[in-house]
Amino acid sequence: MITFDISQWRAWAPGLDTPADWQAWALGSLSPQRDGPAPDVSFLPALQRRRLSHLARMAFAVGWPLAEGRGALPLVFVSRHGETPKTFSMLSELATQQPLSPTQFSLSVHNAVVGLWSILRGETSEMTALAAAGDGFEHGVLEAAALLAEGAAAVLLIVTEELPAEAYRPWIDDVPFAYAVGLLLTPGQQWRLTAQPASSARPAQLPHALSWLQATLQGRETLTHSWKRRAWNWQRQP
Repeated sequence: MITFDISQWRAWAPGLDTPADWQAWALGSLSPQRDGPAPDVSFLPALQRRRLSHLARMAFAVGWPLAEGRGALPLVFVSRHGETPKTFSMLSELATQQPLSPTQFSLSVHNAVVGLWSILRGETSEMTALAAAGDGFEHGVLEAAALLAEGAAAVLLIVTEELPAEAYRPWIDDVPFAYAVGLLLTPGQQWRLTAQPASSARPAQLPHALSWLQATLQGRETLTHSWKRRAWNWQRQP
């Protein structure tokens, strides 16, 4: 069992930007758009914004406000699929024997977002990029909790996915819409997370980060996420 507080959160999806939007979504009165423009990252200079992919813009949009005013802040970045539209585009170029852009390649690797975060914020704290399976959200929380246990005053967790290229969609069925969720974890007893073996798993209807956010905004105090043979039990203390 691990315990921690979630001091602040931010989330973004096409058509869902403010906490009020997400509250309406959790209550079923507002739906996200299937696709849409990237979020606003005008807090960055134009030259820096140009280097950010759609995925990176989503991560920065939710993470930057949570990091403002803080000193050293470790980061855990989680994405199961990563830069699939960008990598598909490069694979298509290879298939037609077109030259690849070294810059595009360097920005497509899984830890590119944390590298850009470190550069643009001048952040030298520990950073981790995870590519886990359907329960990557919980693995990210475990990583963040381990950093708290080592003495970090706070840890930023960012979970994000974008819609895959059309060619991938028959195989990638766990991204209902592009989204990013940012959590600021601090030491405390507000949340308890435990894991146990499960003989059978009933997959969550939403990606785990969105499922957790929905349950939290609905006021639920317990939640179980199953993935393969693991069951993750969330409990919020009253």
